[in-house]
Amino acid sequence: MTVRRSAATLAATVAVFCAAAAPVAVAAPSPSPSPSAALPSGLYGTKDPTYDGVWRQSLAFLAQRVEGVTPAKESVDWLIAQQCANGAYAAYRADVSKPCDKKTVLDTNATAAAVQAFVEVGGHRDTVNNSVRWLKSVQNEDGGWGYTPGAPSDANSTSLVIGALARQGQRLADITTPEGKTPYDPLLALAIPCGGKDGGAFAYQPDKSGKLAANADATAAAVLGTMGKAMAVGNNAAAGNAPSCHPGSDLTPEQAAQNGAHFLADALSTSGHLDLAPMPGATDSTPQPDVGNTADAVVALSAAGHQDKADKAVTWLKKNSKAWAEQNGPAAYAQLVLAAHATGADARDFGGVNLIDKLNATGPTPAAITTPDPSADTGYLPTEKDEVHSGDDVIGGVWWYVGIGLVVGAGAGFLISGRRKNQQP
Repeated sequence: MTVRRSAATLAATVAVFCAAAAPVAVAAPSPSPSPSAALPSGLYGTKDPTYDGVWRQSLAFLAQRVEGVTPAKESVDWLIAQQCANGAYAAYRADVSKPCDKKTVLDTNATAAAVQAFVEVGGHRDTVNNSVRWLKSVQNEDGGWGYTPGAPSDANSTSLVIGALARQGQRLADITTPEGKTPYDPLLALAIPCGGKDGGAFAYQPDKSGKLAANADATAAAVLGTMGKAMAVGNNAAAGNAPSCHPGSDLTPEQAAQNGAHFLADALSTSGHLDLAPMPGATDSTPQPDVGNTADAVVALSAAGHQDKADKAVTWLKKNSKAWAEQNGPAAYAQLVLAAHATGADARDFGGVNLIDKLNATGPTPAAITTPDPSADTGYLPTEKDEVHSGDDVIGGVWWYVGIGLVVGAGAGFLISGRRKNQQP
């Protein structure tokens, strides 16, 4: 879920996609605006939005809403206009006057992030329901989702879509394939059994031989996914036992989530941060801190009931995230806000930085700003056990009007780096 996303990110995604067993044609992305072209007035950030416009806008909204900020109407209208008629989103559409067509690269991650953002913003029932219908229509046979429709399921994309569906009020156990697969099944298939240094982690996808390799970003995403949560989880300060790794391969989603939390807690225990994976061909093997994935891990640990295991990472983020966020813009600030919110830290004084002011400054002046009451945030998200209606129009019912807390899980970027390490605001 780190900040996305550059041309290299899309190239990597396409490479993985094309190497899969069931290839599907992938069209070129929408044209990038020329350097002289003015960016849309409602868009957050100043860098080229070709690969992350909808993503960074959605994360900005999520972070603002959990901290009592109402985004400007023009910024909300911009995100609404990016939606295709079928409910899907591309990463960015430079000309929304032209309808989406076969050349438009539809993006499950952007769509899921937009759903979560609009639920938090409120008042956009048809927009949300339209996107949810599309997401359900492109579910893979194994129960999951890939980065684009038809791509092999991956942990990050599947978890993002789970968060969107759950946040809208869907009963996840009812979203099944003809073979009876649920969205949890592909995540459980990517869980690495306990034992060894990577026990409890999740893989992004299997390699060509079917082997699973631990991926910290995918693990942070999958912890939220297996818990049925989205990117904006509430402050879970309840003290619990240290996460443990449940042995065996026949795991429940909750057990798999706790295993992932066990892996993340161990990964953060020494330095307080995760490291970037080395780029292919890199000659310098010196580990480089990964600020975005560290923030995602903080959110995941808190959501799993182990906020105390994230304390060291929060302290590290306060000391080391300022320059990274300044360079990467709205999605980066949003990730830090979500990490602060999940752990009860003060986003308005995060290592001496007012993250809310910084985030607000990357887009149009907000419509309203209030300071939320932390005691009112329950961090509650309905699960399959709750009395929630199933179907496309759940968001028009009681959950839409009563609200379900500023909750759910990501990470930003909660998700994407499979998401991937090239950071673009």
